[in-house]
Amino acid sequence: MTEVTLLLGSNLGDRERNIRSALNMLDIALEGHYKAISPIIETQACGFDGPDFLNCVVKYDTARQPFPLLKICKNIERNLGRTDEPEYDENGVRIYHNRIIDVDILFYGMRHIEGETLTIPHPQVESRPFVRELLATLKEV
Repeated sequence: MTEVTLLLGSNLGDRERNIRSALNMLDIALEGHYKAISPIIETQACGFDGPDFLNCVVKYDTARQPFPLLKICKNIERNLGRTDEPEYDENGVRIYHNRIIDVDILFYGMRHIEGETLTIPHPQVESRPFVRELLATLKEV
């Protein structure tokens, strides 16, 4: 089993319900309840103008490998209604949009992965202060 840390966020619809639904789906897909969770906090949209987000961080122990875990996260996003695909400007910089749910893999044990579809640790852990705040407030359940 490997400890994984995920960031969940929502800025459309019933934001808290979206996060709680994603957590329930993760519990099922990862065959166990999360072992730690941060408070759910409100944050400003980063990288674009949009409604505020609700965000939280959770930790799971999983036997899933990183790319199957990414597929689980993306399936949960789609099942909850997310329809946008990643979009980039002419310089290759990601263009962000409002979203019903976002499930990002922040850490996967001590592994480092740099790929086209997955980078671990997540490249924005250090650039987004709210992520560090959430990580500092994780509490075991």
